[in-house]
Amino acid sequence: MKKITVHASTEYDILIEKGILSTCGNIIKEKISAQKIAVITDDTVDRLYGKVVGKSIREAGFDVVKFVFPHGETSKCADTLVNIYDFLCKNSITRTDCLVALGGGVVGDITGFAAATFLRGMNFVQIPTTLLAQVDSSVGGKTAIDLKGGKNLVGAFKQPVCVICDTDVLKTLTPEIFSDGMGEVIKYGMIRDAKLFELIAKNDQKTIWTDLEDIIATCISIKRDVVEADEFDTGERMILNYGHTLGHAIESYYHYETYSHGSAVAVGMCMMAEKTCEPETVKKLKSCVKAYNLPTSVPADIKELVPLCGKDKKRAASQLRFIVCKTIGKAEIHTMSFDSFSIWMES
Repeated sequence: MKKITVHASTEYDILIEKGILSTCGNIIKEKISAQKIAVITDDTVDRLYGKVVGKSIREAGFDVVKFVFPHGETSKCADTLVNIYDFLCKNSITRTDCLVALGGGVVGDITGFAAATFLRGMNFVQIPTTLLAQVDSSVGGKTAIDLKGGKNLVGAFKQPVCVICDTDVLKTLTPEIFSDGMGEVIKYGMIRDAKLFELIAKNDQKTIWTDLEDIIATCISIKRDVVEADEFDTGERMILNYGHTLGHAIESYYHYETYSHGSAVAVGMCMMAEKTCEPETVKKLKSCVKAYNLPTSVPADIKELVPLCGKDKKRAASQLRFIVCKTIGKAEIHTMSFDSFSIWMES
């Protein structure tokens, strides 16, 4: 088992091991003293892992209730959140009980936000079941829901009690969802670790599995270091958003239907690299992105995407902060007026 400890406002462990899902109940029991656990998941993950997780938690001595909502980004909304609150009320969940987020990024984000706000805060555990969630969204304490005006616009910082990553569950991902996670994995190499990027680049969708557990641990360690230095996202942590300013605009433009988060981030990285990097670096990035069946561009005109960048969370008044990687392994935070950014991107 690999263990990575995050020293944030709340200290917690991220555990990585094949087959760990079946023992998650005992792991949770070591971390909390709750009597009841509410498992929050979506319908796809529930069919695959709801029974094994519920069984493990019950055998550890907890009372277990479960809330299941439809899978997909469209469920990460206020309606679903209110339904979770109502479910917790009906099942008499108290502040000393615990929520468990069993699923991908959508499940983790909305469960974490529920944990941050229900009864003004309670414990929660992350059990991420997608590659994207394991390397990125389950770590660091960012929780949120989407609004019609943009993605992740309402949320809170809430660190989990622990994160339990079973790499065996990744075998049940569709090729498309696995690729989605690789968009974020490539990002980590671009922003902080050139050796990680080279390891990813020398593999492809089929061969990456040999090194995958080590790659996951490396990505988590990078995020751990960044989070510890800037837990509340006012400085260095912004580098984790490389590719996201344009990526979120792409997701929004296509109504969260055409391009997954990882695909949109991959395009966002390539578009930013085209504006800021030497041709050889752009070539390396695009080749790596293509190796994992991710897109390097979208049909939408840049003039239609740029206005949506103005809704990015990194905007401060008339200024937009965005991330540039002129060389692989080193990220920089750039600030520009939104008007200047628009002119620059459209030129």
